Amino acid sequence: MVDAGREVANRMAEAAGAWLDSLDADQRKVAIGPPPGVGGEAEAERTRWFYTPTDHGGLTFHEQRPAQHRLVMRLVASGLSEAGYTTVATVLGLENVLDRVEGFSVNWGRERTRDPGMYYLRVFGEPGGRQPWGWRFGGHHVSLNNLVVDGRVAATTPSFLGADPAASPLLGGAALRPLGTSEDLARELVRSLRPELAARAVLLSRAPDDIVAGNSTRIDDRVVRRSQLWRPGPHVPDRAEHPATGLDGANRRALALTPAAKGVPGAELDAAQRELLHALLSSYLDRVPDGVSPLPRYDDPAALDAVHLAWAGSTRTGEPHYYRLQGPRLLIEWTNIHRGVNHAHAAWRNPENDFGGDVLAAHHALHHAAHHGR
Repeated sequence: MVDAGREVANRMAEAAGAWLDSLDADQRKVAIGPPPGVGGEAEAERTRWFYTPTDHGGLTFHEQRPAQHRLVMRLVASGLSEAGYTTVATVLGLENVLDRVEGFSVNWGRERTRDPGMYYLRVFGEPGGRQPWGWRFGGHHVSLNNLVVDGRVAATTPSFLGADPAASPLLGGAALRPLGTSEDLARELVRSLRPELAARAVLLSRAPDDIVAGNSTRIDDRVVRRSQLWRPGPHVPDRAEHPATGLDGANRRALALTPAAKGVPGAELDAAQRELLHALLSSYLDRVPDGVSPLPRYDDPAALDAVHLAWAGSTRTGEPHYYRLQGPRLLIEWTNIHRGVNHAHAAWRNPENDFGGDVLAAHHALHHAAHHGR
């Protein structure tokens, strides 16, 4: 029987090794981080992630030759489905579209502000070695975090994709909407609810300014500040110490993430709505290859029963909105608020195993016990 998690890990290791072999000594100093799970500041850096156009940590495209760019994208592709890779490549290209939207005029004091070359790759540990290793690729509106333990893919979250613009015109009257399905299916689902369920699903009449969990390392009820969405540097947003969501008081409590999921569970949906819920899940969980994605879990009716839908803001097309899907080992968050409701954020998390924390702990406990048992 084919072990997909091991096959994907092997492809990742081969691609990561080819990239690392192409680097000179100075590049390697930036490109390689300590092995996962070593603790202290090293592990804090591996689990520190961003989705803003800030320093994500690692080697940028600008610091590499074109042949190395190709090796970067080969590694990125190894951890994604075909559709996931196409979407990520499109998000990178949207930097050029956004530059035009802003009149090629935004200046944050660096050579180029909207910059498709400012995406970062870092490998942690030794690819394909006996010890855990991982890699992170990120930049504006992309954060991919992967961990391999005992030769198998152990974690693929946090996984963040965004789109700004969320919709762009194409020739012939078509539109480019890289994340459009994730918006349309959710709106169709919440609008299909009967009134008493809709009243429970819509937690707040206004949408937050950003996803509630932000870029937190662990999902809990802390308030993520705007400054935390950026690595300290020359550009930190105005009102840096305000909540990233823009919510406080009763509004914040209404949308706060709690261990008991809010909203309406899949168990209370009818058959057609459950199909919509499953399709919505697939628009996130299909980012990664078959055999690594947890999507088959939701073929079990009991697993789908436990997924809760919660919404904030308007349910009308073209108006600011937020939603989340929450259940065991699952948190999905979406916003489309800014730039005239044309700027989308879409995050997929595993509250129990983001960055592979639980798997790493089990691995180290097992090997520690084996070492002392000799």
